[in-house]
Formats: sequence, structure tokens, C-alpha cells
Amino acid sequence: MKKYDVVIIGGGTAGCAAAYAAGMAGLKVLLLEKGIHLGGAITSGLVVPVMNCGENQINTEFYNALTAELKSLGGQVTYMGNQGWFNPELTKIALDNLMSKASVEVLFSVHIQDVRLKDKKIKAIQISNEMLSVYNEKLENENKKLSVYIEAKYYVDATGNCEIGKLCNCEFLEKKEEQQPVSLRFIMSGVDVKRFGEWLKSYDKDRNVTTVEDIDGEVHLSTACTWDKDKKWALAPLFKEAERKGVIKSSDWNYFQVFTVAGMRSAVAFNCPRIIDYKDTSNLKNVSKALQEGRQSILRLAEFCKTYFPGFEKAYISNIADMLGVRVSRRIKGKYVYSVEDIISGKKFEQPVVVSNYPIDVHSRKKDQSTLKVVEDYELPIEALMSADVDNLYVAGRCISTDFIAQGAIRVQASCFAMGVGLGKYLAELETHHNSLKE
Repeated sequence: MKKYDVVIIGGGTAGCAAAYAAGMAGLKVLLLEKGIHLGGAITSGLVVPVMNCGENQINTEFYNALTAELKSLGGQVTYMGNQGWFNPELTKIALDNLMSKASVEVLFSVHIQDVRLKDKKIKAIQISNEMLSVYNEKLENENKKLSVYIEAKYYVDATGNCEIGKLCNCEFLEKKEEQQPVSLRFIMSGVDVKRFGEWLKSYDKDRNVTTVEDIDGEVHLSTACTWDKDKKWALAPLFKEAERKGVIKSSDWNYFQVFTVAGMRSAVAFNCPRIIDYKDTSNLKNVSKALQEGRQSILRLAEFCKTYFPGFEKAYISNIADMLGVRVSRRIKGKYVYSVEDIISGKKFEQPVVVSNYPIDVHSRKKDQSTLKVVEDYELPIEALMSADVDNLYVAGRCISTDFIAQGAIRVQASCFAMGVGLGKYLAELETHHNSLKE
């Protein structure tokens, strides 16, 4: 049996940050990832850029290290005062480099089979040591040598869906009606970004929506449009005309947002389509339908762009995300359940892991029903990352202990980076304390 100080399951934003912080603090860390690269939402989900979360953020060591690593690889740019404009492909390499620097052992294509529990503690987890592409359940049942047991003092569930918590039969907070629609992002290449930017800047004068900047000779831009009527969107008439002509469906432009990508001079990334009919991410059939519907919507949106946006005439779909952009899913019951009241009141905590002012951002499938509420700085306590049921199980990422509305503010990448770092530091301090008691 292999033994570690910390085993982290899930190599996404929060998992990588926790692994890096724990490793840099001197702990023996194993990071398990079900895919073939790290990064989760950033890499597999194409979720760029990292959103701004205010000037008073804490536990930013990992975010800053990732920014510096990507800059050295040509995959980062600071745009609109935000350092988090990352290249998804180069992020895969940057994360490998950071895990190496922190002496974190990484295993890819890992299938978690079981969890051994005793006296409210995880004693070991069981994984398959075969690649998922050749994983065979019948063969594994016949030959237990294909399985490996891993023992650690602390376990971190950073799977997003709280898969380890589920295996431990932990109590969860989510309710069936508390859901948000998912997205499926994509990238188009072959775009004349300079021409598109010039047209866009002239077409939409609202600089709270549309921005275009020249950074070191490279054009970067951002714009958006939704079907909501809470504001006047400059691009809305184009979408309405395209819908009238059958180029797109009404649902295709319920949420539309585009950005340029660091290090990809002719590429534009899309934070859409938002898929409104299949939002239950615990249902495999729903997820499958959402992926299929999303790809059809991408095809229509690409045709729309080529028809209506100058600079897109020769553009093509170059990348479709390998995973849905899931905004909310299973949430564990922790030692503290973080609430929207905590956010609005700016409640202070003895040991915060996150300080942020990212707004309460809850998407709806219905017109004019989404919530985007601006707030002042708020703090997230370490106790919201501690399982209430299993003493050595911690969580990081969107599955932490929060109510539905609060999760809509705390789920973004910068906060996930911070909570991962805060948790890694906490576990290192806990281990130091335990060692001192033994001496």
C-alpha cells in the first residue's frame, strides 16, 4: 500500500492549487486526475479568462505562479487590468511544470473504485492502475492485482461533483430545483481579429460590454449579448434578424460572449452556447443530450458569426470543449454551511481561505430571470471546506459547503485557486501541529 500525507482527487483549478500549496509546504502529495491532463475547466472546458475577484484577494500564490509560468510560455496576457487571460492548451504544460516544481506526484487516467472508511475517517482509497481506455470491470473483478490501495492522512475531493463524498455517503445540500444551465464552450480560428475589433468598437459604443485593446501589437477584445431585456445590447438586432431567417434558434443566443485568447492571434473563444433544457448534471442522459444539443448550437453560432461579423468570413471551428461548463452540482454538508447572508453582510471569519468581491452570479434558463448582484468584499471560512461526516475529508471547488445562491458567487476560478491554496496551507499547518505533539 502506498502512503502519502495528502491525496487530492481531481486535477482541476482547485485541485491543482491545493496540490501545489501542500507540495510547496513540504507535504508528500499525490494528485489523481481522471483525464489525461490537468486544468479541468480551463483546459478541458475552455473556460477563459479567469474572472477578476477584487483587489483584496488572499492565497494568490498559485494564481501568480500559474500566470508567470504561462507568460514564460507565451500563453498569458494582462487585458483590462486582469492577468488571467490564459491559453487553454499551454495551461496543460504550465500545470505539469508547476506540479513538478512543487514535487507533486501526478497520476492520470485514474478510476476511483472504492473508499475504505473506519471510525469516521478514510483509511484508503482504491484505484484502478489501468488506463481508462482499456478499463474492463469484469476483468478487474477477476484480477484484483489491477487495483491499488492508496493511504493518506488527508484526502481532498476536488472532483467538482464531490464523487469521493458520494462514495463516503456524506450528506449533501443540493435540492432538485436548485440548478443552473450548463454551457459548452468552443473556439473559432482563422479570424481576422483586427478587422473584427475595428468593426466591433465602431458598432458597439458601450465600453461596459465591448472592449478592444492593442497589447504589444496584438488585438484583444471582448463583447457580449443575451436575450434578456435588462439592458440594450448592441448585437441584439443581428441575432434577432438571424433568428428570423432561420440561421440560429432563439435558444442559441440566450447567452453569448466572446473573448480573444492569449497566444492565439487569429482565434476567438466563446462562452456559449448556454444549454437551457438539460441542466441536471447528475443525470447521465441529460448530460449526453446537453453535449449533443450544444454541438449543434455551436454549428449554428459559427455560421452566424461568418455571416454577420466582419473578419469571420474565413473562420472555422477549431476546438470544442471536452466537458460541459457546469455551474452547480452536488455540494457537501460541511462543518460550516456558507450562506448568501454571509456574502451580503461581509461576515468575517477567524480563518478565511478566500476574499473576493465577485458578484452573485446565478444563471437561469428563463428570460430576465438570471441574477447578477454586485457585492462588497466577502470571506469564505476554512470550515466550509471540511466534511461534516468524515474527519479527514476536505473539499475544494464548486462542491464546497454553501447554499445555492452563495455558490453562484464563490464558484469562479480565482476563488477556487484561493481556496485550494488556503486548504493546502491549512493541511501543512495541521501536519506540523501533529508532528510537534509527537515530539
